[in-house]
Amino acid sequence: MLVFVFGAARAETSDVETTWRLLDYIAVDYAGAVSQGQISSHLEYAEQNEFAATVVEKLKALPPKAERQALLAEADRLQHAIGQKADPEQVAEIAHHLAGALLAAYPVPLAPKNVPDLARGAALYGQHCAACHGEAGDGRGPDAAKLDPPPVAFTDAERGRQRSVFGLYQVVTQGLDRTAMPSFEGLPLDDRWALAFYAGRFAFSDAAAAEGERLWKQDASLHRLLPDLKTLIGTTPTALAGKIGQDNADAVIAYLRRHPDAVARQDGSLSLVRSRLSQSVDAIRAGDQRRAGELALSAYLDGFEPVEPALSVTNRTLLERIEGLMGEYRAALQVGESAEMLSDRVQVIDGLLDDAEAALSPGAGNAASAFLGAATILLREGLEALLIVVAMIAFVRRSERMDVMPYVHGGWVAALVLGLLTWALARWVIGISGASRELTEGFGSLFAAVVLLSVGIWMHGKAQADEWQRYIREKMSKGLSGRSAWFLFGLAFVVVYREVFETILFYAALWNQGNGGPILAGGLSACVALALIAWAMLRFSRSLPVGKFFAYSSWLMAVLTVVLAGKGISALQEAGIVGIAPVHSVPRLSMLGLFPTAQTIAAQLTVLAALAIGFAVNRRRASRQPEPNIPAA
Repeated sequence: MLVFVFGAARAETSDVETTWRLLDYIAVDYAGAVSQGQISSHLEYAEQNEFAATVVEKLKALPPKAERQALLAEADRLQHAIGQKADPEQVAEIAHHLAGALLAAYPVPLAPKNVPDLARGAALYGQHCAACHGEAGDGRGPDAAKLDPPPVAFTDAERGRQRSVFGLYQVVTQGLDRTAMPSFEGLPLDDRWALAFYAGRFAFSDAAAAEGERLWKQDASLHRLLPDLKTLIGTTPTALAGKIGQDNADAVIAYLRRHPDAVARQDGSLSLVRSRLSQSVDAIRAGDQRRAGELALSAYLDGFEPVEPALSVTNRTLLERIEGLMGEYRAALQVGESAEMLSDRVQVIDGLLDDAEAALSPGAGNAASAFLGAATILLREGLEALLIVVAMIAFVRRSERMDVMPYVHGGWVAALVLGLLTWALARWVIGISGASRELTEGFGSLFAAVVLLSVGIWMHGKAQADEWQRYIREKMSKGLSGRSAWFLFGLAFVVVYREVFETILFYAALWNQGNGGPILAGGLSACVALALIAWAMLRFSRSLPVGKFFAYSSWLMAVLTVVLAGKGISALQEAGIVGIAPVHSVPRLSMLGLFPTAQTIAAQLTVLAALAIGFAVNRRRASRQPEPNIPAA
């Protein structure tokens, strides 16, 4: 079943990429087929008509979506324009618009995971491309004379203005039908992106790139137009010229295609938050509430969420203030607040983002703050898991069932191992989005809360019974079955992995800011502190009478259940899964899982009600039956 699903998804992605490439080809090459309403190349014109017809066929084959009908209507418009021998500018505009709408409706990966290496791109170009396209990209390589049609001249500025880096990447990946251009899909993904960026620089001079560097560094508004690699890769110089003029667009694109790291430094940055929120207000003014909501969610998940770990170290109060206001903004969108009021909200957030940028500036941090941040994060994230795991270990010991102890230890050790694997995957393979992080935290918290609710009520019931020693010696062997042992393994795994997942992402953000030594020292200090807390808890639990041990453990589980319920719903709200209804009279105390929204409060009240009912039932049973009941396995 999984093979079928992933195969179908891959086929859909391939169809979308092929359709996009055809549209890009039409936008760039139609000018070679028609000039001033007359056919200048019958062969090229026939190819343009064929490609436009293929676009329609590909769109019809895509999975049904509400947007597909509009895409087909635009594709028909494109076919009609080509059939009427419309001006190249008009055809290019329709094709680019349709390509953008296609990717909005059927998203495919648009950006590399790593910043493209232009030196690597130069080496690959010399190895694979220079023989045909020429060392200077002018289409006059030693093998060019043998080819029909001749290879593209990347130095053609007019052609280069119509082509995005994504278009070049698609050609590198899939090749070009009816030409000598082969597919380089066998090259690693990063190599293909490096080649695309390197080929995209030929259309613009070094002098233009120098001017572009000056503009980029002096004009902050350009950063909002090109806030991330994804936007840069999908932008053509012609499209950018509509906002800043052709000369400036050529210069900025020339610079950024030579230095994509200048844009990559903004990925997940606060400039992206500003850009997405501004676009969200614009979408409301245009009457597109759904799009506005998507942009607002992207502002948090793609822009603010990645910088949260670093900001939590330098100014956690500011972090929680911005996070709360962004949630209130999304809630205001849901209830249909006016564009003017939403704009006022964005202005307030924008002012706080200025403070956040100052807090995150390179000079704002030092070794001491890195040490304290690393230690605080690990202590905060590790304490919840530690309390639960230590209570489980103490429970097994007091039950005299040491044979199930390996299951408990196996659970938390497996969580640590998977945490390290998650770190590797996040850093080198998949990259973990803000949404994935919030979903993992949210569902993990809710699962743990449900489990702890049942465990807490069960422990409270045992604390009400008498004659504990006889119960443990005679009955516990039946109460802890093999199924229960795996239950303990699963609980230990879930509660520890949830915290490990959160911690490694925080540490990754801190590590990128430098001060590796203080960060390691802070982490080791936190580990020592957690070990001491665990030792003290286990030692204290041994001296407690059995009844009191279960009573205290049940209340600990109850408190953690309420905390995790609030945190779980809050994380799902931040991922856009659960709605947000602000309650301004409630304080925000994230350590206690208390958040000022009706949904999180309702979840915690529901848990409290379940605990109250469960504890009341336990007391009633204890008053009626002096003998303890065997716990359900």
